[in-house]
Amino acid sequence: MARLTADFWVHAYLARLRLHNIPAFVTAHGDDTAGAVMVKLNTLDGRAQAFQRSFDLMSGARAWVTLAEGLEAEVDAAIARQRQFDPDLWVIEVEDREGRHLLDEPGLSD
Repeated sequence: MARLTADFWVHAYLARLRLHNIPAFVTAHGDDTAGAVMVKLNTLDGRAQAFQRSFDLMSGARAWVTLAEGLEAEVDAAIARQRQFDPDLWVIEVEDREGRHLLDEPGLSD
């Protein structure tokens, strides 16, 4: 099955967030074609959560899993470590006091 390019997915995700009036920004621009994407949810209270897409080898399904959660500085450090390993990594920061990120909506794990 054909996969969306990272650039296309990121722009579609940002558009979906805008429809819900959820501010989001690309804080690290990865490889346009095949870069992995990480989403940081900033709840604007000093805490954050970082999500990365995971692939289940048994089912073939993709899902978002939590990479790091806690104080924003600790989450930022975890993201920085991931960027050291993968310079093609995209990072999107979502800012929402209610903790909305929409990653659990249909189509966003693809």
